[in-house]
Amino acid sequence: MLGYRAVLVISGHVLNNVAFVAAAAYFYRLSVLILKDSGAAYRASVLFCFNPASVFYSSLYSESLYALFSLGGLFYLFSGARTVAMIMLALSGSARSNGALNAGYICFEALLQAYDAAIQKKRPMALVTGFLRSTFVFLPFFAFQAYGYLNICVHGDTDELRPWCKAKLPLLYSFIQSHYWGVGFLRYFQVKQLPNFLLASPALSLAVYSIVHYTKLLHQLFQSTSIHEQIIAIVDGRLVEAHESSDVATVLKSEISTGLHNKKQGNTEVKKRKSVAASAASAASLDGNTSTGRIVGDNKDECPLLVLPFILHLTFMTFTAFFVMHVQVSTRFLSASPPIYWAASRILAPARGGSCKRWGYFIIVYFVAYILLGSLLFPNFYPFT
Repeated sequence: MLGYRAVLVISGHVLNNVAFVAAAAYFYRLSVLILKDSGAAYRASVLFCFNPASVFYSSLYSESLYALFSLGGLFYLFSGARTVAMIMLALSGSARSNGALNAGYICFEALLQAYDAAIQKKRPMALVTGFLRSTFVFLPFFAFQAYGYLNICVHGDTDELRPWCKAKLPLLYSFIQSHYWGVGFLRYFQVKQLPNFLLASPALSLAVYSIVHYTKLLHQLFQSTSIHEQIIAIVDGRLVEAHESSDVATVLKSEISTGLHNKKQGNTEVKKRKSVAASAASAASLDGNTSTGRIVGDNKDECPLLVLPFILHLTFMTFTAFFVMHVQVSTRFLSASPPIYWAASRILAPARGGSCKRWGYFIIVYFVAYILLGSLLFPNFYPFT
């Protein structure tokens, strides 16, 4: 009745909007897991739902699927369900090429596990499994490059090979970006591109603020507490969370599938470490933190070690967006990065006033204005992002 094209359009819109709602739910759960602050997590999630690149999460673009698989994968990774996380992060790389960068989170988590194993004088098998899982996340990207090579370079119709086919590492992706899109280091630094730099300046400014803010907090964290204590706290705290969480079945199944622990020895060790972590949790509870919904502490500017890989990821993406890519893409490119919304939610915290309150108004105006601007420019093929 509608026609094939119309059905495709409707299906795409339904799929993307459902995926976005699920991504927002995962964003909230991930934020609670990392920040240990339900209030900040809620504010950040609301900001994510009304982010400046919202038009791409509702239209026929791959942003919603990327956000769903990326945020969902990170939630399961830091919850301990590593197999589920590996699959979802690999799927994020299928939705967008930069999803392959999510392998870095698996490497970070593997390093934590390897350090913990070394302390307990066990074999650091987490490094091996972490490497294998990271490789799996890269598979969709390399699979598509192989697909392009076979179709164009091996089974192509033209007699003369394309230049990228003759390269030592024939990557279709980098050739298209450079040859057809003019993507390259400082190649976009032209006077005529100043309007696009202005268009991207709010997103880049907020990203830089997030990086600087959390870098300062991490520096304070490393000065006040040793890295050893932080890693042990993360591993031990996860045992308590897995024990008390509604997702305990998922976490335990993932642990069994990875074969990281012997059953008898593992039970003894888990009980021992749970008791240590539970004592720390009880101490925090006595300080009145649980009544406010905050687990980390009363200090609004506390920062857990698990924020580190998010900041490293955001730093790399911000650098790439500003110096290498078409800069106006920054608004969309950085839109699924949690630290941006975490930092913005801090500015919008009810207890803050003065300059923070003014910057909070600016953030709200920026988000709303870009939703409206994107809804006008993007459907009419203007270079919004």
